[in-house]
Amino acid sequence: MYVILGIGNPGRQYENTKHNIGFISLDYLAASCGIQINKIKHKALIGEGMLAGEKVLLVKPQTFVNLSGESAASIMDFYKLAPEQLIVIYDDATLEEGRIRIRAKGSDGGHNGIKSIIYHLQSDRFCRIKLGVGTPPEHYDLADWVLARFTEEQIKTLSSAVDQVPDMVTEIIKNGPQSAMNRFNGMAEK
Repeated sequence: MYVILGIGNPGRQYENTKHNIGFISLDYLAASCGIQINKIKHKALIGEGMLAGEKVLLVKPQTFVNLSGESAASIMDFYKLAPEQLIVIYDDATLEEGRIRIRAKGSDGGHNGIKSIIYHLQSDRFCRIKLGVGTPPEHYDLADWVLARFTEEQIKTLSSAVDQVPDMVTEIIKNGPQSAMNRFNGMAEK
């Protein structure tokens, strides 16, 4: 069993913002495999289904980005899952727009949602799919950048990365993070 968690903020005011690329990606993944994310459990919206021959939980924490670990830990504890059975999808403001980076483990990289998950799981050994949302312009506040809505041009650039999320998750489940890293890391459509 795998938990695929998209990081984002709940509420209409945060829809289509850079920080919500995890939620957007999860919605796309759910639609592609016929899973409805409509149950409220573990401080999250959850959908259950099958993907690549494995049971999966698609999770959108409703705790806001900075407390994503509360929901993640609750689910992982409840199902008695190892950190390696968690795949987290989120925005990365250090990566060029549309660029993809998959990691099997590692630091939080300055992302408060990942910091919260590492803290609550007491482990950094979970897979991450990082989708680049671009670096803020000089003298631009990072919080303002990640909470800004996408422009039409950014939507075009990022939609090609989001379109690959089902393939990335399937590759991780079937063949492991290293195979997915070899296949997808650095990809970007322009």
